[in-house]
Amino acid sequence: MYAESALHSAIPKEIFELQELDVLYEDTTATLWTYMNPDGRPSFTPAMLNDFESWQQLITDGFGPDKVPLRYLVLGSRCDDVFCFGGDLHLFQKLIRERDRDGLVEYGHRCCAILDRNIRTLEIPMLTVGLVQGAALGGGFEALLSFDYIVAERQATFGLPEIMFGLYPGMGAHALLARKLGSAMADRIIVSNETFTAEQMYDLGIVHALAEPGDGLNATRDFIKKSERRHAGLVGSRRAIKQVWQLKLAELNRITEMWADTALQLREQDLKVMNRLVAAQARLAERIAAA
Repeated sequence: MYAESALHSAIPKEIFELQELDVLYEDTTATLWTYMNPDGRPSFTPAMLNDFESWQQLITDGFGPDKVPLRYLVLGSRCDDVFCFGGDLHLFQKLIRERDRDGLVEYGHRCCAILDRNIRTLEIPMLTVGLVQGAALGGGFEALLSFDYIVAERQATFGLPEIMFGLYPGMGAHALLARKLGSAMADRIIVSNETFTAEQMYDLGIVHALAEPGDGLNATRDFIKKSERRHAGLVGSRRAIKQVWQLKLAELNRITEMWADTALQLREQDLKVMNRLVAAQARLAERIAAA
């Protein structure tokens, strides 16, 4: 009991006090379970990015070899039917109308830095797992691509809708999909404006395990249990794959800068389409809050 108490007291308490991330530590499996719980639209708003930056720093400070053990890092969502809608379209509209390239680039660079740190698993020998129980669109899908493994319930959907308003995903989709699937398939997914099922993503190798509706948590626990005996091999294999990728933060940043330049070319009719998506997201957020 003393050892367990000492273990938990070593975890930075601030990690359990984040505003839009619910965090739980399970010592029996050395797993940090984290759920996005946004205040408003289920998107990567500046407030959500603030929490992710703090979350990553606190994990780096408190977990790893010679600290609190961490073997698995899981990210899911508290929002019914939504993992994440991705980028803050409301903010994008504002910055585009103000011709604020620096603001767009700053937002993109923050996302890329978070993505890059996740790809490198915060330099901790652990496996990262995305748990998807709803729609993962735009930047939400991009974020998942930075995880070692994805567990998805069969009703989950994936897509990159940016092309419908004249833009493209600017924070990792090209770099990661091209490395995972090849540039031709990556381009097909990015420009198709198609919504893909979890089974389609499984067949492509993007999703690693499928679960029945409502059973994603159990499937993730099962994945952790089956991975335990071969944990070191899986960690090493993932590191080897990323070594082959040779993906640097500078590449991600350059793509997001190109994305910002493209965003400033959007027409009023494109911004109106973006605004309709923002309104739909806001209505969904209201329904979630009411529930």
